[in-house]
Amino acid sequence: MARKLVTTSDGSHTLFVAELGEHYHSVHGAVQESTHVFIKHGLEALTSGDGPLYIFEMGLGTGLNLLLTALQPLQRPVHYVSVEAYPVSAEEAASLNYGNLFEAHPDAKHLLQTIHTLPWGEPAELKPGFTIHKINTKLSELDWAALPQFNLVYFDAFAPDVQPNLWSEEVFTALYNQMQAGGTLVTYCAKGSVKRAMKAAGFTIERLPGPPGKREMTRATKPI
Repeated sequence: MARKLVTTSDGSHTLFVAELGEHYHSVHGAVQESTHVFIKHGLEALTSGDGPLYIFEMGLGTGLNLLLTALQPLQRPVHYVSVEAYPVSAEEAASLNYGNLFEAHPDAKHLLQTIHTLPWGEPAELKPGFTIHKINTKLSELDWAALPQFNLVYFDAFAPDVQPNLWSEEVFTALYNQMQAGGTLVTYCAKGSVKRAMKAAGFTIERLPGPPGKREMTRATKPI
């Protein structure tokens, strides 16, 4: 897929896929959106405890969600699995400005580079106590049996109008079965059909205020 670099309203980059008419992140602010949806309403709700934290991301994309997670002061081991069917190239990754946006984190640029240069298909250490496992495949071809049970899911696929097959009851059922009791799934999407698919899979649904440019987002929890 041909991708074009775009600067969003908060100064951070996203990529635009012309053939899909879709951006990887909100044009109202890529970092603002990812921070609001995945960190504030996802990760920050799960930082208590000292056991390993298992995170699954649907769509590695630019690596922004992973970078923001790695920059958090987590006091527990993290195992982060991300599935991506169409990885960005090394040149595209090098053009992203995320590594220059976090003055409090001088290692951000190095972490972003490492995210995109570590090998696919096998676990690797991003930094001490933080392991990532990038899987280059379609979600429909993922070997769920080879993965752990997750505490947290970042569901960041392209919009349902573009990739409807990824927002189905079948997909959410697979994720539900792969999550620990009490586990949380967060997504920027608040479409009615998506929430109904999540409910049918067994999730309890919360409607939360959305990031800039969006009225709502969704958090789904697997009951204990």
